Amino acid sequence: MLSQERTAFTDFIAIDWSGQAVERPKGLAVARAEAGSAAPVLVERNWSRQDIADWLAQLADKGTRALIGLDLSPAFPLADAGAYFPGWELSPSDGPALWKLVEALSLSDLHLAATSFVQHPDARRHFRQMGDCGDLFPPGRGRFRVCEHGQEAMRLSPYSCFNLVGASQVGKSSLTGMRVLHRLRGKLPIWPFDPLPERGPVLVEIYTALAARAAGMRKGVSKIRDGATLDAMLAALGSEPHAPLTRYDDHATDAILSAAWLRAVADDAGLWAPEGLTPELARTEGWTFGVR
Repeated sequence: MLSQERTAFTDFIAIDWSGQAVERPKGLAVARAEAGSAAPVLVERNWSRQDIADWLAQLADKGTRALIGLDLSPAFPLADAGAYFPGWELSPSDGPALWKLVEALSLSDLHLAATSFVQHPDARRHFRQMGDCGDLFPPGRGRFRVCEHGQEAMRLSPYSCFNLVGASQVGKSSLTGMRVLHRLRGKLPIWPFDPLPERGPVLVEIYTALAARAAGMRKGVSKIRDGATLDAMLAALGSEPHAPLTRYDDHATDAILSAAWLRAVADDAGLWAPEGLTPELARTEGWTFGVR
């Protein structure tokens, strides 16, 4: 259980993210659950990334005791090579400095995109992009954070944030998310870069496939596209059935199931002190909530 000195969470919010370089990506979805067993509900809105940043800042201003999961990687690997971008003099020393750099080099990009960052002559050397594999992108699948190796140990399928190619790539989402994290810096604690606060909201990194596995979905299948399957997965997490949706796409169901999962595991003290999460990793690479 969480320390009795800390106030229990009242709200559990999961955000399925998107790196699409448009104002209102179809992949953005937000679901919210209250303490108890009622099913999470979609926060219906034609979201932009800035809308979500503003909404989260409002939650912080209100002091809402919310556990907020954001489906993206908040940082690049550093432990494996001693730097996010070895050989680049601008390579930041920690997560917040990384978010600041991504923001600074992407200011001309509309909709909180990060196209300019990955096109920077020094940054692009580290990324695999369509038709342009940087000379510092290593052979194979690319570099991984320590917690992503932990995801592999849980039989999940992490992807390198330096890979920007393919339907499963996560780099673009992570980069756009870093711009949002920069905007929220000082307004909303971001664990583990910041300690778990005693009150108010906290934001954590989530991996929606982890919620699906916890609900009993077999390996190789992680997407829910019908109401019956969603209800079965929710029940496994102690949640009541959901209200029918107007759409059963990956984004909506991922957000709903992940919000229920956050509620189910929020009091697991082991998830807030995972083996292998050192102060250095907390400062530089961060950690996926739910990876032990």
